[in-house]
Amino acid sequence: MSIAVEHLTKRYGGQTAVNDLSFSVGQGEIVGFLGPNGAGKSTTMKIITGYLEADGGTVTVMGKQVGKDPLQTKKAIGYLPEANPLYYDMYVREFLQFIADVHRLGKASRTRIDEVIAVTGLTPEYKKTIGALSKGYKQRVGLAAALLHEPSVLILDEPTSGLDPNQIIEIRELIRNLGMDKTVLFSSHILQEVEALCDRVIIIDKGNLVADARLAELRNAGNGAEEVTLVVKEIIDPALFAAEALITQYRQKGEGHWTLTTVSSADLKKRLLELALQNNWNIVSLHSESGSLEAIFRSLTTQS
Repeated sequence: MSIAVEHLTKRYGGQTAVNDLSFSVGQGEIVGFLGPNGAGKSTTMKIITGYLEADGGTVTVMGKQVGKDPLQTKKAIGYLPEANPLYYDMYVREFLQFIADVHRLGKASRTRIDEVIAVTGLTPEYKKTIGALSKGYKQRVGLAAALLHEPSVLILDEPTSGLDPNQIIEIRELIRNLGMDKTVLFSSHILQEVEALCDRVIIIDKGNLVADARLAELRNAGNGAEEVTLVVKEIIDPALFAAEALITQYRQKGEGHWTLTTVSSADLKKRLLELALQNNWNIVSLHSESGSLEAIFRSLTTQS
């Protein structure tokens, strides 16, 4: 396995951020690492990359334990943190040369910098200072820096955070191409992006593993992950949904716009029509969707 996490635990004072977490990622896999805010995703990624020390358990990268052989494991990993650490006053090529020197690439650095500039699509912008780049190109610089030393494993924490739709598609294609010969573990709150890139997802909640399966298996398992979207012209008291046994979770997306999770979308839609008659709702839209990653995610993670 390229990455093996076994019984990983991390605490901050009295709070357990990661709780006895175990999973593995094989060579050539692109795996989505998902969870609500505060679930422990970034903490886990920082432990895998050696930026944080675990309180318990072990992490193995390319056959070497992170705690026992930190330099060798760091050589095997390319890491793009959520807060992309860049020097805005440096030129793109100057920054990449600095990173190459950190990795002691020596004479090979010039050729390798040319390669990552081309692979990440930085050629039109590499003569600019990093501070003059758009958010999308700054993310590309971070990816280029992560790729520079030719790692076998890529750890990407929210790689498309803050990008516009066109930039997201470009970075998505780049990650897909990188996954042809590397192991990629990446987190994202954009679930459509995960569905587009991954065959397998790992979901954690409050530091605990709640799912580790291929997307097809999750969909077939059911997990009560059926959603009904209801749009009405009126304002609905959420206490009404809380009292309905068919509704396991509910979320307001706008005034009169609700997403309801249920074990039976057909039964819930019938019940909603009854409620509409009883409460004189003007229904604008009523439709259901089952098996989406968004529905599965919400059914597996704790919601307030």
